[in-house]
Amino acid sequence: MKPIRRNNDMFYKQIISLKSPSFKRRVGIQKSTFRAMTKEFKKHEKERKKKNKKKNKKKAGRKPTLCMEDQLLMTLMYWREYRTQFHIGIDYGVSEALVCRTVQKVENILSSCKKFQLPQKKKSSPSPMAYEVVLIDATETPIERPKKNSSNIIQAKRNGIR
Repeated sequence: MKPIRRNNDMFYKQIISLKSPSFKRRVGIQKSTFRAMTKEFKKHEKERKKKNKKKNKKKAGRKPTLCMEDQLLMTLMYWREYRTQFHIGIDYGVSEALVCRTVQKVENILSSCKKFQLPQKKKSSPSPMAYEVVLIDATETPIERPKKNSSNIIQAKRNGIR
């Protein structure tokens, strides 16, 4: 799969240059909210790097192919447009699995921040009464069956042999 884009921060540079009303129409949030989200995202990444330095750990794996702003935009695109991760991956020139991991990472960071109200799954409250339902299908349907007659069966077999 060849990536469609050539520059690592192409989407971010294109979208950030939009005026505020157009930016909100495209992304779904105000520019100021986007900047605050980016600030929190970068702050979290710095803290994570500091923690790893204290433990003398090097970050394993490749460097991220997308800048932090593009990772945030990708997540916002996923939430706003309800596109599949496959299609978003094609637009960004990355795999579907990377889109999934990025969306989960950004969701976890922003939800732990508590500054932003993210869409969440509603938790069903347990009801005080527990119902148990059992359904039994007891309908009768007549089935027409041929009468057993050994002479008919044997003649048919004999006719086929001769």
